[in-house]
Amino acid sequence: MATLPAGVSAADFNAAITKFKAAVGEKNVFTSDDDVALYRDAYSPMWGTPQELLASAAVAPDTVEQVQAIVRAANEHKIPLYPISTGKNVGYGGSAPNLHGSVVVDLKRMNRILEVDDRRGFALVEPGVAYFDLYRHIQEKKLKVWIDCPDPGWGSLIGNSLDHGVGYTFGAFRDHFGSHCGMEVVLPNGEVMRTGMGALPGAKSWQDYKYGFGPYVDGLFGQGNYGIVTKMGFWLMPEPEAYQSGYVSVPKRRDIISLVDHVNYLEHIGLIGQPNYSSPLGRAQRNEPDLRAIVGKAGGPSDDELDRFGASKGIPSWEVQLQFYGPAKTVAANWEYARERIGASIPGSTFRDGHSYRFPLTAEQQAAVEHKVALGIPAMSIFSIGARSELNPSPTDGHLWFAPIIPKTGEAILESQRAFAKVYQEFGLNVGGIFQTPATWIYRAFVMIVGLPVSRSNKEINAKSMAAFKRVVEVAAENGWAEYRSPPAFADLVADSYSYNDHALRRFSEQLKDAVDPNGIIAAGRGGIWPKHLRGGRKA
Repeated sequence: MATLPAGVSAADFNAAITKFKAAVGEKNVFTSDDDVALYRDAYSPMWGTPQELLASAAVAPDTVEQVQAIVRAANEHKIPLYPISTGKNVGYGGSAPNLHGSVVVDLKRMNRILEVDDRRGFALVEPGVAYFDLYRHIQEKKLKVWIDCPDPGWGSLIGNSLDHGVGYTFGAFRDHFGSHCGMEVVLPNGEVMRTGMGALPGAKSWQDYKYGFGPYVDGLFGQGNYGIVTKMGFWLMPEPEAYQSGYVSVPKRRDIISLVDHVNYLEHIGLIGQPNYSSPLGRAQRNEPDLRAIVGKAGGPSDDELDRFGASKGIPSWEVQLQFYGPAKTVAANWEYARERIGASIPGSTFRDGHSYRFPLTAEQQAAVEHKVALGIPAMSIFSIGARSELNPSPTDGHLWFAPIIPKTGEAILESQRAFAKVYQEFGLNVGGIFQTPATWIYRAFVMIVGLPVSRSNKEINAKSMAAFKRVVEVAAENGWAEYRSPPAFADLVADSYSYNDHALRRFSEQLKDAVDPNGIIAAGRGGIWPKHLRGGRKA
């Protein structure tokens, strides 16, 4: 028997299921225990406990009209729905709902690539279209555009964008929500709305100009719960002539401050794509017991101690990979300019060439590319980081992503390293640390992301990670940082930290929720936004 949503009677639930079957066909409504189990969060820290967030059923529409019928039936019987695209958002909740007992609306069958235009550089797709799907379409049609994709290519363009997901090329494209243009939404009352220029019947520029006329409402559907997105446009990157990567190393710990300033300039002026920072000194800990002793001492090491050790071994403190895209001559000139600019400013900086490519690549060349996503090629290799290896002989079953946003400065890197490392050490977690480098997917900020381990068999690991997650959220807020995404178990905690003026942002979001979704049927709890009847005794 399905776990019913709170406040929903068996009679109403069964009546809604009957109407879902009438709308999409019996074979596309899933109520058996085995079928519903497929929608569990594979990385849930509450796996197998009474607190685990589970679906009660799932329904898989194939058309916009079927989505409308589902929403209308849910309204009639007050059934909470939780829409997913492909349900691959692992580390942030997967396909499981925020509200226990919700019916998952699985949009994977809506997988049509509606249009790709390589002259104007856009695609229009449905929610079930994965990065692999669009990439193959572009390759088969020999179109001169690239996708920008996150690490696992199995996810949906729409789903990733709506959760503010990110990728690896130029900043204009790797912000996937920022690079979307126009959407179609089934609203909580069952009506269909198109945003931007799409509100004009027969619009010819729906995927060219995102704002249209009047208020820009698209942002309400990113990490929100005001409707179900059924179509979405995305701007695509023109295929460049060439690619070149180069590496810059700097010797001292506080050189990161000047290095970040220079790299920011190169990126913001448009000369490079995504930079990737790392710490050779941090990697050296594996083979340097003296360095481990310095790092592990009470109170942590001083910058001078780390600099002296690095100098004695010839190990740089920091390294950054720069990525150049464009005409071959321009790429070469930009790399030369970067070397001259940084070399003149940071004593002891060194440089080495990385990979170089000319496009289009052959199939053999594509297969040999190490970091495929940097070239717009979807892959699944990211999951190897959690696999069994010499360095990780007993891997856990997954992770919780803690993803705080910090300013895009070297000072913020150093400050956040020490603040978060202290918490991770207190909880005995081998994540983060004083050599942690930021994720650079976001164009104008850094993300000090870590994966806190979860296990299906070891509840102590889960308890430790959940406690640590709560504490680092608090520490982040105390320092003026906050998370940009969150697993469902912590959505309310993260929303609580956005507390300016007595949580004015959340109160405004809830007013909108009450107005457009008075029955609270769409993704209750998503983004920390709950319908009125589920807010309980919360005062803020």
